[in-house]
Amino acid sequence: MRTPAHLWIIGILSLLWNAGGAFDYVMTQFAVETYVAMLPEATRAFLDAAPIWFDAAWAFGVWGSILGSLLILARSAWASVAFLVSLAGLIVSSVWTYLLASPSMAAGMTAGQIAFTISIPVVLIALLLYTRALAANGHLR
Repeated sequence: MRTPAHLWIIGILSLLWNAGGAFDYVMTQFAVETYVAMLPEATRAFLDAAPIWFDAAWAFGVWGSILGSLLILARSAWASVAFLVSLAGLIVSSVWTYLLASPSMAAGMTAGQIAFTISIPVVLIALLLYTRALAANGHLR
């Protein structure tokens, strides 16, 4: 079966999209001074106060998405499992972010920041559904 062009396009675009999250994760986890200095004080305080389970969930979210994108490009049906793990990580990390740490976090966000925050789960769910459809059509093995 011939691999559809959209698989390569979506795979590459999703890898680029998820690389942004991975970059942010690595820069904050390794406390790269030039990067962390650009973050608002409230964000730095939020990250400093985060429990280990938040960091673990964030890692699953970020690296699950990277793996999912790579597995799309490898034409592996495991891509949907990787995106499901990523979604679970996103949900758990969001519990800390929006319910426990700072329920009013969204109150100080700009419209652009809110739109970007909403786009993360939307894209992730779309990738999960996309990979399930690819697997059902036999494009992922």
